[in-house]
Amino acid sequence: MRRRKARELALRILYQMETNSEDTVRALARYCESFPYQQEVIDYTKDVLTGIEREKGAIDGFIKDACDNWRLDRITYVDINILRLGIYEMLFSEDVPPKVAIDEAIEIAKKYGNEDSREFINGVLDRVLKDFYKREKQAGSKGQ
Repeated sequence: MRRRKARELALRILYQMETNSEDTVRALARYCESFPYQQEVIDYTKDVLTGIEREKGAIDGFIKDACDNWRLDRITYVDINILRLGIYEMLFSEDVPPKVAIDEAIEIAKKYGNEDSREFINGVLDRVLKDFYKREKQAGSKGQ
């Protein structure tokens, strides 16, 4: 349950960063001054936010590849950041199984997205995961 709170907090901060150009750690600290959270939630949120920031180019590339005929700027701020969060946990976080990352992203989409967000998030994350494993398999067979 604490991780879900951390994911929701990360989504709020990511959304906030879309609307102003504040540093992730500073935005999180400022937000938590007004809305206190348990330190465990803050720590996980900070790890996720800094990871997303570090891997944003790769993450956005995965989203772009999975969204045929869609530009990233056409995706709502909420949906793009749920996708970033899900992809980060799915591909770059060692302690979250990919299927759990997808399920959690879908749950967040139900709560914060619009009526189409759940299906959109599920479809994109499923394709990203399949494409990622396909690339990994191809890279592995080329290395042999």
